[in-house]
Amino acid sequence: MKKNIIIGPAFPLRGGIADFNEALCIAFNKSGISSSIISFYFQYPSFLFPGKSQFTEGSAPTDFEVESLISSVNPFSWYRTAKKIKAMNPDYVIIRYWLPFMAPALGMIAKLVKKNTHIKVIAITDNVIPHEKRPGDRQLTGFFFKQCDAFVAMSNSVLEDLKSFTDSTHTLFSPHPVYSIFGEKISKEEAKRKLNLDAGENYILFFGFIRDYKGLDLLLEAFSDFRLRKLNLKLIVAGEFYEDSSKYLQYIQQHDLGEHVILRTSYIPKEEVKNYFCASDLVVQPYKSATQSGITQIAYHFEKPMLVTDVGGLSEIVPHQRVGYVTPKDPRAIASAILDFYENRREEEFSKNVSEDKIKFTWESFVGGVQKLFQDLQK
Repeated sequence: MKKNIIIGPAFPLRGGIADFNEALCIAFNKSGISSSIISFYFQYPSFLFPGKSQFTEGSAPTDFEVESLISSVNPFSWYRTAKKIKAMNPDYVIIRYWLPFMAPALGMIAKLVKKNTHIKVIAITDNVIPHEKRPGDRQLTGFFFKQCDAFVAMSNSVLEDLKSFTDSTHTLFSPHPVYSIFGEKISKEEAKRKLNLDAGENYILFFGFIRDYKGLDLLLEAFSDFRLRKLNLKLIVAGEFYEDSSKYLQYIQQHDLGEHVILRTSYIPKEEVKNYFCASDLVVQPYKSATQSGITQIAYHFEKPMLVTDVGGLSEIVPHQRVGYVTPKDPRAIASAILDFYENRREEEFSKNVSEDKIKFTWESFVGGVQKLFQDLQK
């Protein structure tokens, strides 16, 4: 039996990358490839983590193994982790790379694992160029990539960014699979009831942690457009502030949006995610920069139409006027798309198309692509 180890965040760490790693591990095991996860016991120093907590509540997973062995700042843990991986003797390791700060730890682990072994290193590169840049990013990323044998990108824009760091031909574009870990779809009525929302109102959703590049300010400006005021419409903002909230709260107050914006700005537990998506008519991602997004794939799972801005790989995943809208990073254009959605009653058509298109984004396909990439390394 083939065997791999995924290196990256997992339970009890929280967030989209942890959710992805856990779903990927499950998919590998279902495919007959033995898979487990080695995670962090210390991930971020406080100055790099603006949220309230890095840890989730709930029970540990029972269908795969997670060992928390890595500290991002303790080199001794890197050597211990590499020694552990060598003893486990996998065919390959998969390392999630999303932030240059992690490059020394992940790069050294990769380098040590490969020394005097047959073990291959495949990187899943969420971001090659970070959303929020710092001095030294390029050098750190370059160090990590030098230790890798192959690369997976979940958008063509990231695949293009890779070319400035490596001339490797062992690269793969494989879209972010659809999440199924948040439960099954429920009726809009039931979801609204669980969230104590007015059953007679319409809702659009901004979901996920809030940072400048996510563009909530663009959406709030769009939502203040006079054309939307005639709609029986409210905006749900569901997710934790990862920056100062004052500019958003001031805008809501200054433009009298208090009655039209529902703020649920704390971490949303995994079991409550479905309520927010299922209660909403349209999921809006007004990003100023992006590569790919797990939010899009949650919307696909719950068969919800989407509005995304034309950045990164979002337009590759959301066909314009089929499953939703792709707009410029412009509040008026965002408002116009929302207006079109309601005035022309697009929800039923778009939802049907989302249901049809989501079969393109399966975990089986992603696992198959990674496995073929590994096989190509053997040639």
